Amino acid sequence: MKWNSVPAVLAIALAAGMMASSANAKECLKGAAIGGVAGHVAGHHGVLGAAAGCVIGHHEASKHARQQASQNTSSAGNTSSNGGNPNDASH
Repeated sequence: MKWNSVPAVLAIALAAGMMASSANAKECLKGAAIGGVAGHVAGHHGVLGAAAGCVIGHHEASKHARQQASQNTSSAGNTSSNGGNPNDASH
């Protein structure tokens, strides 16, 4: 590993972490770590791998948050149609 690339990786991870929410930052850092290792093994492109991993991790976290939000809104609509009792099937 080239030691002069370590500050660049840390700067990218820090900048991405500051721009994202806490859940997205966690996924960005996880993706950056995995991408950095994969990029380094694939041909000494650890910085590019870390940047790509951060972007992919951020995207996946955002997609997961949107799915959770849509599930929460759809489940809230289901309980109101039967008087608020989700176990009551008499309607």
